[in-house]
Amino acid sequence: MPKIHVIDSEGKEHTVEGQLGLSLMESLRDLDNGVLALCGGMCSCATCHCYIEESWASKLGEREDDEQELLEDLDSFREDQSRLSCQIEFSEEMDGIRVEIAPDE
Repeated sequence: MPKIHVIDSEGKEHTVEGQLGLSLMESLRDLDNGVLALCGGMCSCATCHCYIEESWASKLGEREDDEQELLEDLDSFREDQSRLSCQIEFSEEMDGIRVEIAPDE
């Protein structure tokens, strides 16, 4: 199974199995101190905000307008790294991706 390397909201590092074909959020919300994902992946709350390591961020494609708008309203927004994990479908090619859970806002 492909792996995701995660720094949780408490700063602890984990390696979790990615769930192929599902959003990145699905793997991160099951983690203690992972994403909250209050809207269940509907791209309406930004509680699945995470930072994608820069070397991976450029491989994931552009943000859609609704994702961009939600992220830009956050104090913790990072132009080159912020993503909503509900908007990223996890695939084999993402094996080894490095993600940090963004602070709650």
